[in-house]
Amino acid sequence: MFKRLSILGYGAFSYIVFFMSFCYFIGFVGNIWVPKGIDAAATMPFWQALAIDVSLILLFVVPHSIMARPAFKNWLTQHIPHAIERSTFVLSASCLLIILMGFWQPLGGVVWQVENSNVIIALYSIFTIGVCLVFLATFLINHFDLFGLRQVWLAFRNKPYTNLKFSIPFLYRLSRHPLYLGFVIMLWAAPVMSITHLVLASLFTIYIIIAIQFEERDLVTIFGEKYRDYQKQVPMLIPWFKIRNKSTTTKVKAA
Repeated sequence: MFKRLSILGYGAFSYIVFFMSFCYFIGFVGNIWVPKGIDAAATMPFWQALAIDVSLILLFVVPHSIMARPAFKNWLTQHIPHAIERSTFVLSASCLLIILMGFWQPLGGVVWQVENSNVIIALYSIFTIGVCLVFLATFLINHFDLFGLRQVWLAFRNKPYTNLKFSIPFLYRLSRHPLYLGFVIMLWAAPVMSITHLVLASLFTIYIIIAIQFEERDLVTIFGEKYRDYQKQVPMLIPWFKIRNKSTTTKVKAA
């Protein structure tokens, strides 16, 4: 019982760290609510600050990518219970994000700055849509499984974990990765685009595009032709609208 309670507590702690760090990240990118936003005043020479920022992004994306791969998950679960593998990924990624925000160095300079109040409101509205899109996308595919809570809850109840079925709910019929699309919208919908912000937005967008390629390779391995058919039906990131044959838009679930 103590072991199962410990697993549940670890999963809950990991989720709390994620939720708090992501909420701070929203304020960090949007320069709202938090004591240190992305556009604080520069405190060191440009190239030194840029080197630190690029290093921080690499420190986040490289472990994040490695830990998301099935080979690493198989290795990790030889040393920790399967039930906390996802929570460990979530906690590690959250800690790396906290490090990135804590040590991020402003670069100074402005690429664009919107003065019109209506446009500013519109951009913050788009930013909010991006945030909502991220959260909504997670709930459509099972928020609690994605962040490890379902796994630790099942372990606490002494029940085996069952894989989620492959389905195509709502937003996933318009974009294969609406969660990533929400992130991209968050990163770029800015009334003030400083050089600092541009660096973060550009590098994270590049990472997202690269990460999708690895993720989809894994999904094809898991779901086979079902996912290949899905790739043919739905755009990777940005939705487009066209008339589709009804036979190609049938909801797909794994057997």
